[in-house]
Amino acid sequence: MQHLAIMKKGSGFLEKIISGEKTVESRWYFTRRAPWNKIFPDEIVFFKNSGDPVTITTKVKKVLQFDNLTHKQIREILSKFGKELGIEDDEEFFQIVKDKKYCILIFLDDVEQIKPFSIDKTGFGMMSAWICSDNID
Repeated sequence: MQHLAIMKKGSGFLEKIISGEKTVESRWYFTRRAPWNKIFPDEIVFFKNSGDPVTITTKVKKVLQFDNLTHKQIREILSKFGKELGIEDDEEFFQIVKDKKYCILIFLDDVEQIKPFSIDKTGFGMMSAWICSDNID
């Protein structure tokens, strides 16, 4: 399985992945959604900013999933993994995710900048921020 992670433009997270400052990607949800139970070690994740071409590829090293989250558990995740997530302000980020019930942590390895290419998200939903596919092509 291959994955496409779409990042919020202006977040600076792509640059942090490239520099090695961000080694874990997180997804926080109210309900279980991709890539929940759909991403595994050694799979490939392509990254792009919203509205931009794909520019980075990485390999999945490890995946952790958390469900039925409480505020305390969220704070523990941010305290333990905040630096690797590339988060500069745990409290600000906590305010964004505090009511989410699911968290997926994807540990990244073998980060590579690639020749930019565009991708057609037709059929995956306009607001899709994570796409799972047998072949990214």
